[in-house]
Amino acid sequence: MARKFFVGGNFKMNGTIESIKGIVKNLNDAKLDPNTEVVIAPPALYLLLVREHLKNGIEVAAQNVFDKPNGAFTGEISVSQLKDSGINWTILGHSERRTILGESDKVVASKTKFATEGGISVIWCCGESLEDREAGKTIEVIEKQLAAVSPKIGDWKKVVIAYEPIWAIGTGKVATVQQAQEVHAAIRKWLKANVSETVAAETRILYGGSVNGKNCKELAKEEDIDGFLVGGASLKPEFVDIINASQ
Repeated sequence: MARKFFVGGNFKMNGTIESIKGIVKNLNDAKLDPNTEVVIAPPALYLLLVREHLKNGIEVAAQNVFDKPNGAFTGEISVSQLKDSGINWTILGHSERRTILGESDKVVASKTKFATEGGISVIWCCGESLEDREAGKTIEVIEKQLAAVSPKIGDWKKVVIAYEPIWAIGTGKVATVQQAQEVHAAIRKWLKANVSETVAAETRILYGGSVNGKNCKELAKEEDIDGFLVGGASLKPEFVDIINASQ
């Protein structure tokens, strides 16, 4: 079964009411590849604004979700609140959450379990630092991240994996097509050996790390690259070109 191409847009802590309405209008008016699944993740403050104005067929993701039910957790958003608001996706394990906010593999795994069991789909991120890459530890680091989350996932249909080399996020540096494909293939090999052949064949693995309108088509041709998680370029008109990269 062919894996449906997937493009996520992570706005991070960017945007205003005016600019985000502009991004939404651009997506609503654009001719998007019907064979690509599109999910955009605005800051939490704008989730409802985006959901109310975005056309049907494009989903909205939170950039984080908590691993406890509603309660005394100041500043957090619950799975049930996302569902109540028509938000069906969340990004978890992004390198900025792991490195800046200190989220461990264990915390990310717990959030992934809570989200998927509560009916929210997850863009689960993994990736290595420049030090790891230069020490030849890329695969080792990612396998450790996979090993932490894998036992917590009951339904892999609710998970999309995003490989994001930390050294290529927002730096303008991009892993070569070969580097990206090698890691994607290694992730799929790990899933086959440690989860199942079916999960390995069906799970979509995205590349994230300074993807733009110029490099997306070449990356999209690779066998194990099933789409992108886009940062800065998701705020620009070229996001449409990235969505249409596999055409």
